[in-house]
Amino acid sequence: MTFRKNILCIGAGYVGGPTMAMIAYKCPQYKVTVVDIDAERIKQWNSDDLPIYEPGLDEIVKKIRGRNLFFSDDIEKAIREAEIIFVSVNTPVKNYGVGLGMAADLQYWEKTARQIRDVSDSHKIIVEKSTFPVKTAQAMERILTSNSSHVQFDILSNPEFLAEGTAIKDLEYPDRVLIGSRMTESGLKARDELVEIYANWVPMERIVTSNIWSSELSKLVSNAFLAQRITSINSFTAFCEKSGADITEVARAVGMDSRLGPKFLNASIGFGGSCFKKDILNLVYLCRYYGLVEIADYWESVVRINDYQMRRFVLTMLGAMFNTLAGKRLCLFGFAFKANTGDTRESPAIYISRRLIEEKVELVITDPKALANAMNDLKGLEGKISYIEDPYEASANCDAIAVVTEWELYSNLDFKKIYKNMVKPAFIFDGRNILDHEKLFEIGFNVFPIGKPALTHFE
Repeated sequence: MTFRKNILCIGAGYVGGPTMAMIAYKCPQYKVTVVDIDAERIKQWNSDDLPIYEPGLDEIVKKIRGRNLFFSDDIEKAIREAEIIFVSVNTPVKNYGVGLGMAADLQYWEKTARQIRDVSDSHKIIVEKSTFPVKTAQAMERILTSNSSHVQFDILSNPEFLAEGTAIKDLEYPDRVLIGSRMTESGLKARDELVEIYANWVPMERIVTSNIWSSELSKLVSNAFLAQRITSINSFTAFCEKSGADITEVARAVGMDSRLGPKFLNASIGFGGSCFKKDILNLVYLCRYYGLVEIADYWESVVRINDYQMRRFVLTMLGAMFNTLAGKRLCLFGFAFKANTGDTRESPAIYISRRLIEEKVELVITDPKALANAMNDLKGLEGKISYIEDPYEASANCDAIAVVTEWELYSNLDFKKIYKNMVKPAFIFDGRNILDHEKLFEIGFNVFPIGKPALTHFE
């Protein structure tokens, strides 16, 4: 089959894989290839057991894989053949040197840029798909044009705005697709080529174009605003618990204000995931770099409150269970950072698990999709940890359950059966407020929600 264009994505992770699957699904006239340096991950993409869980992704990949969607570890061949290259490599926070703990680690991005330059022998459109700091496109241009080759490269910024768990829906029906470019003749022409791809299924009024720097910054600002909103509602949970107010009722009243709206007002133990914390700290670092100290302090406080919320959850467990957790068996319901994904990056469960192990807890972890990642995240942690997929088996003989991830299955469990098999007094700490607290109390549990008065059978 002859394809109209060859599209390549370098990076087969949570962004690259689903995004390219949707482009291939909606654009059968294009050949879409996804490559990665991790050969094992590519094998998984070519198998019946995909490396990531995302509702709807499995069905799409199996429909089009081998038709116009391909996964390969031959990166150089794919670069040579491609006309449009999406760069979707990992950009974690630096764990060394200048910018430790805040700045984006761009070593993988730079290696990718140099590889594209060294291998390319024809004009390429390079699309930034990962979350990069502002002005990364300029650095990429300098690398790509730093040899004597006459190959032309046009750089575009096309940040992703996906929420894990709803990524396929977000890709098929996006709020907006943002494309930033240089305002040069070649830059605008390259931008139009990318617009043409998305226009196969996205209404033109939802395709937003801008200069490249605005596009790069928009991603950081969007995540900062969302994280700030979560943190704002969470900051009132302690107040509600002390005063007798109900955070759910407060959030409902606040969300009915048309200026604010109801989204991202569900109180919890804090946000996780690969984006929010990383992007805010990146923003903090950039603000400090430009001497904007007060702005940096403001956004850093969002991260501090989020850390405080996780710490407070553990302290609530400790205080409720007679100020000692040593030797007690405690079950975490969920380990993924949110429901409908197996992703555990920056999950509150990691912090909570580490603190509980420090308190000499015997920890049992259950999750329908994230147990393998949980084992990897807690590898080397000294203490008693078990990983059991069945929540009934996991909670048996436990002193307490802590709901960490808002999986729907936890709301539908038979808690009478669970209570019967637990050590008494039995405790539930609902870190996501997804359970029927009154019903649990009637069964016999001592119930500690987030942002609501506790329901206990003792003074």
